[in-house]
Amino acid sequence: MGFISASGTAFAAPILALAASIMLTTGTAASVPQTATLDVSVTGLRSAKGNVLVCMTANPKFFPDCDKDPKRYRLTVAAADAGSIALPNVAPGTYALAMVHDENANNKMDMRLFVPREGFGFSRNPKIGMGPPSFQSVKFAVGADDVALPVRMKYLF
Repeated sequence: MGFISASGTAFAAPILALAASIMLTTGTAASVPQTATLDVSVTGLRSAKGNVLVCMTANPKFFPDCDKDPKRYRLTVAAADAGSIALPNVAPGTYALAMVHDENANNKMDMRLFVPREGFGFSRNPKIGMGPPSFQSVKFAVGADDVALPVRMKYLF
């Protein structure tokens, strides 16, 4: 077991003063990255069957299917529990979020002649034309504060 001798305490005050000085000049002793929680409120689910697949990316190249983005944030939530989804520890940045109501729980969006057969939703709830929206139209910013993001699910069939 260790102990502090009388001579050891003589060095404690200068060391503590040095640590306090470092903290005052840098703000903290160690730089801790700030993160936020993204609280997604999901509306418009037509049933509690299956799962809701959530995929968020900061890279426009990987939107809307961000499976190949190594830095993606992906989450699967039971549809019955998907009214409110929390994504913790999101680093500051600009992101786009895409969601699929995977009613048959096969972990993909089912299509019929290039048209989605299952529900989908995006951050910022853009109008949907031919094909998915652009990253620019759905992007949102995350800073150090938590973010509330409403997503309305849409169904074409």
